[in-house]
Amino acid sequence: MLNSGLLPLYFIIRFAVGPNGVISGDKKIPKECFVKHCDQRRKYPVLYKLEFQAAVKVETHSCRHATKLNNKEKNQNPKCIAYDYNRVVLDQLPNVPDSDYINASYVDSLLKPNAYIVTQGPTENTVNDFWRMIWQENACCIVMLTKTFDFIKVMCIQYWPSAKVNSENYGDLNISVLHEEELANFHIRTIQVVKKQGTNEEETRTLLQFHYTEWPCHTCPFSNAILEFRRRMRAVVGSRLQHDNPIVVHCNDGGGRSGVYLSIDANLELAEEEDCYDVFGYLKTLRQSRKGMVETLNQYKFIYDTLEEFVLCGFSWFPVKELSQKLKQKSMKDIETKLNEYQREYQQICKMTPRFTIGDCAGGHRGDNREKNRDVLIVPPDNFRPYLTSFQGNTFTDYINAVFVDGYTKPREYIVTEWPIKHTPGDFWSLVYDYECSAVVVLCLPPRDSQQYPPFWPEGRHSKKYGPVFTIDHISHNHYANIKTWLFRINKKIVSLTELMAGVKAPPRTVQLFQLTCWPLGHRVPTSTNSLVELMNMVERWRQRIDYGPVVVVSHDGRGRCGVYCAANACIEQVIQHGEVDVFQAVKTVRRHRPQLIENMTEYKYCYDLVLHYVLHYLNKDQKEKK
Repeated sequence: MLNSGLLPLYFIIRFAVGPNGVISGDKKIPKECFVKHCDQRRKYPVLYKLEFQAAVKVETHSCRHATKLNNKEKNQNPKCIAYDYNRVVLDQLPNVPDSDYINASYVDSLLKPNAYIVTQGPTENTVNDFWRMIWQENACCIVMLTKTFDFIKVMCIQYWPSAKVNSENYGDLNISVLHEEELANFHIRTIQVVKKQGTNEEETRTLLQFHYTEWPCHTCPFSNAILEFRRRMRAVVGSRLQHDNPIVVHCNDGGGRSGVYLSIDANLELAEEEDCYDVFGYLKTLRQSRKGMVETLNQYKFIYDTLEEFVLCGFSWFPVKELSQKLKQKSMKDIETKLNEYQREYQQICKMTPRFTIGDCAGGHRGDNREKNRDVLIVPPDNFRPYLTSFQGNTFTDYINAVFVDGYTKPREYIVTEWPIKHTPGDFWSLVYDYECSAVVVLCLPPRDSQQYPPFWPEGRHSKKYGPVFTIDHISHNHYANIKTWLFRINKKIVSLTELMAGVKAPPRTVQLFQLTCWPLGHRVPTSTNSLVELMNMVERWRQRIDYGPVVVVSHDGRGRCGVYCAANACIEQVIQHGEVDVFQAVKTVRRHRPQLIENMTEYKYCYDLVLHYVLHYLNKDQKEKK
């Protein structure tokens, strides 16, 4: 079974099995050899399979407590339960049989025994036990790797108070959320736990919950996002909290996703101390500690991919106070490679950008959608495109050539699209209406009366119809140096017989459109950086006044310019929130769903220049206004 015939038997013996008859992955891999080690496994994927199959076939231990009749209902997944030898034993409650049981296991890291407690997401039956465990073990933080609701299934109940509630009681513990910080892929909550000790006595503790929100079950997240999540967690745990306290980690069942995160965290800790990795050896440790950890071969590959990304990219952020000095250093050429730091970073980004197949982008290549693309080579992947939901007639489909792009604080904050062609303005306004977009940003000024770039909004004070359903009313407009703005009302007509029979209403929606007029076609950067930064500020001020809906970003081809706008916005948010600059990761993020964004070195370097301009001319003023 191991040798499919695609590889000669001597290859498997030579590379997979060492001279002592053990899998070669048993040896720790020096950091300097790790990329070559990953290259070898990409070339011969059977090596991943060999390692994974060998690691998961470890000797299992008894689970007598987990399988007791009273405890079975406390387990979400019978395949992910605690072994007897390393289970977390709760203090027994008076007159409550088996109240010492919780589906949780102590797990070693590669450097420290019992560094983690891995558990399932709390259920209605176990939430009080979960908080009893947090208190009893004096946990330093909680790492949550699942949504509460995913794939029409409750993955984990919300075991902390909602924003509308000050505090909630779980057994004899009172829980309240003191502060919540929202980022695109995760939230960080500061939680206060109060325990009543006697009639008037109480003890108060504070801990942090790091909640990764963009990791659906049976998938893998983005490597750079999970590394950023881990960096934020370790920055706090390593500096503020006692080293002896365990980190509580859970997904829905304390299995696959929890094992992946522990593998990444423990191996990065090992690399910091000993400059080596032990992916295969640690998977064996995990499987001996708890059933079901690192569930699939794809998850095992993802661990390798994420650690490799860290080896190649490291930490690319730096404090904003070092910005000017860093930009000087980045412009200096390396004597050996003849490349400066900007060029080296951009080459690295291009190497790591995902490539999508025609199958990934099937919707855009369908016969009835092909004519809706300006360029058949720039087609959105189906997993990351917005699907239109407004019915406009039987000849219309759910397709528009657009992709979601994550911001710094919100997922899918931007929708990047191309200037509509002759027969797609109705689709464009469907996009704005269906996704309740707060703003439209147009980053180009095509020639007047251009057949190639027909107008798609009313420039006068009159209303105009686009397609059979949408009518756009002019409310107001303001024109400034290099920036024009219009406020529009979008009216939708119900034409679906089903919706008419059901009495469905389509309330009008308001959107503001911003157009930058100082970025002529053919220019790689605008003629006024100040105007572009001012445009970003105007959009942000408008969004603060209304609900934060997505921003539609439009350029002539849906690729050039849009990436600069999205990446620079993310960088500016990072500067404001955390006093950090990380253009490298911001550009990697915007290219996830459309590899053609930030399509040349000029745009990449301009992102740095844009952030520098903001820091020098706007940062202090914006911070004073917020205070």
